[in-house]
Amino acid sequence: MLQKKYHIDREFKIILLLFGEMDEQMTQIDHLLCDDNLLELMEADLSKRYPLSSKTGRKSTPVEVIFRMLTLKHLRGLSYEKTIKNVKESLILRQFCRIYFHPLPNKSTLIRWANTLSEKTLAQINQRLTQIATQLQITQGRKIRTDGTVVATNIHFPSDNNLLCDGVKVISRILSQAKPIILANSPTVNLGIFRNRYRTARRISRQIDSLSKTRNESGKHKRKQAYIKLIEVTKAAIKQAQKVKTLLERLEHLKSQKILQKWETFLPRIEQVVEQTSRRILNQEKVSVASKIVSIFEVHTDIICRGKPNLDVEFGRKVWLDEVDGGIVSNYRVLKGNPHDTQQLVSSLDQHIKNFGYPPKLVSSDRGVYSQSNENYAQTLGIKQVILPKGGYRSKERIQHERKRNFRKGRHWHNGVEGRISFLKRCFGFQRCLYRGDIGFKRWVGWGIIAHNLTIIGRVLVSQARNVN
Repeated sequence: MLQKKYHIDREFKIILLLFGEMDEQMTQIDHLLCDDNLLELMEADLSKRYPLSSKTGRKSTPVEVIFRMLTLKHLRGLSYEKTIKNVKESLILRQFCRIYFHPLPNKSTLIRWANTLSEKTLAQINQRLTQIATQLQITQGRKIRTDGTVVATNIHFPSDNNLLCDGVKVISRILSQAKPIILANSPTVNLGIFRNRYRTARRISRQIDSLSKTRNESGKHKRKQAYIKLIEVTKAAIKQAQKVKTLLERLEHLKSQKILQKWETFLPRIEQVVEQTSRRILNQEKVSVASKIVSIFEVHTDIICRGKPNLDVEFGRKVWLDEVDGGIVSNYRVLKGNPHDTQQLVSSLDQHIKNFGYPPKLVSSDRGVYSQSNENYAQTLGIKQVILPKGGYRSKERIQHERKRNFRKGRHWHNGVEGRISFLKRCFGFQRCLYRGDIGFKRWVGWGIIAHNLTIIGRVLVSQARNVN
């Protein structure tokens, strides 16, 4: 049964006095997390883990403890194991997480609870933090600057030979899981269908890597022949998988159903890798970005070309951020593919009005966002300063407009969003997502923004308290 929080342990507080208190910033964050609306949002999601989670069963880890432990994890950039270890060994963190002398949830339990949260709930938590920041007069939503960045998914560089090798590795691993189940029910089956081809695939893949730098015709021919062998090995592994799949379909074993689900997930992806490699390497065709797969594990990964120096292509997801005055990221969106930046301003302004109830006085972005329709839309909302520099040819009137003092001042303010993105990448996981799947990616981004906003609010409150004293 889901419980909201543990009762306050007064004996724990007495002992805690002997060991010191939390630092000023963590104390402010601790007070922020006491907001009942935040707990209600968490509770609404966690109660959906099972149909009767909120009514029956043994008592669960409290909602407050789960919320605070996950917040601590992302505030400090810890793994699940280190989060549990740090809380277990520290009386101060036990107080912060409201766990007191109670036993901590283990890693598996914490992960299962974390995976129950939806991206929508995390966005609502961030909106609530924005409201709190407004009430504390940290921000008024009078200015907004928008920009995008790319958060990489946790994959290796997607060369064709590595993708084929990954496919053979996955097939071999699932075959080894299916082998004891099938042999227990069909002992006379041919053992050849369980053959592990991963070592062969890896050897050929290394050969391809060694030939990748050769530019003469002989080297190119050898590389192509190696690719033909690797494709044949992968196709042979796929045939084995299909035979084993047929045998598993005849069984009513629970484990066999789980393995069948894995086949349903991975076989189409591996077949797609074989097809695109044959088209690219053997037939010398150009495969469109939309039909490419760059990972058989993180299929939601997009190929993003932004034309940045020393960074031709990025593999991940594009994230759009809206930052208001006070350094609060009031809104974020995980985009699909690589849509043009001009499509983002309208959504940002609409969401800003939804969050604050009024349009900002100033909106700024970079050249990629400029379009006449975007500028007109911002002006129709009553925004006085629309700082959208125009790229390419500019008329004399446009040049004079962009040289005005307010415009240049707005451009200087906008430059701070690059620092904000850098801060998110360095401290809150925006360099690379370590959660799996599309939902996991959105959850990782949401927690990163929440941890960032809590940090900013905490810093400002500490600064204000020091100034008062």
